[in-house]
Amino acid sequence: MLLKENIPVKYVVGKIKNELLLVAGYAVTIALFHKFLPEYRISIPIAVPAILATIISLLLAFRSNQAYDRWWEARSIWGAIVNDSRSLTRELTTFLNGDNAACEEIEGFKKRFVHRQIAWCYSLSQSLRKQDPYAKTSGLLVDEEVKFTHRFTNVPNSLLKLHGLDLKLAYKNGWLNDYQQVQIDGTLTRLCDAMGKCERIKNTVFPVTYSLYIHFCLYLFIIMLPFGLIEFFGMFEVPLIIAIAAAFLLVEKMAIHLQDPFENKPTDTPTTAISQTIERDLKQMLNDTHEGERAAAHTAANKADVYYIL
Repeated sequence: MLLKENIPVKYVVGKIKNELLLVAGYAVTIALFHKFLPEYRISIPIAVPAILATIISLLLAFRSNQAYDRWWEARSIWGAIVNDSRSLTRELTTFLNGDNAACEEIEGFKKRFVHRQIAWCYSLSQSLRKQDPYAKTSGLLVDEEVKFTHRFTNVPNSLLKLHGLDLKLAYKNGWLNDYQQVQIDGTLTRLCDAMGKCERIKNTVFPVTYSLYIHFCLYLFIIMLPFGLIEFFGMFEVPLIIAIAAAFLLVEKMAIHLQDPFENKPTDTPTTAISQTIERDLKQMLNDTHEGERAAAHTAANKADVYYIL
């Protein structure tokens, strides 16, 4: 999901609550030692943690950019899925045709195909989040299709397989010509490519060593910071250190959340909402097919009358 409204402060602070408690305890300890045990005072130049903060800022900026690139790529892929799902439905509703005896069979074929495409979107969304791929497909798949998909580990891939088999059947029955069959098959290929790209993002782990280095530098900076501020701010250095640490920790948490856009978090790519939009549009395109054909015929008839009068 993706939250449009403002995220509550409680939620944001909750993500780093444990870290802030440790930082606060550490800062208070250093301040008390400095005040009541002056013989153990340690002071370092503020320039030392400042240099380390500059390095951490560069590392966090790079990581945040890389994480956002992964999130944006995921969103772009799902934007392409929306377009290809609409294109697939448009091609099915306009290309398929046959004699009058096959009209009812063709309409059933279109409905089954379009409903399966909607189920594919929901199934892909659920699979990427490691959830039940059938959770949101109720009423979209017939029993035979569900039984067929149970033979596969990758449910969305099995639904594309069914798409291909139905496309072969339509071509064999003469409902599609060569060019139309190739066009629809190209759309299915793009959907398969989109699925593979999503799986690549999901299964590619962000380098662990990179996170480890950032953690090490960040905590070293927090450990050194009180000794650079205590001489200037005294006990006031406690809230100051907490605020500075919170800023760095939140940026790091943001990057961690963005780097995995299919984990069912508020920062996720909103695949469920996108799938719902696809379902709405595809069902409207499917139900309005006959009305659209009648409107086109009526318009053509009106134009013919006009030309005749002229």
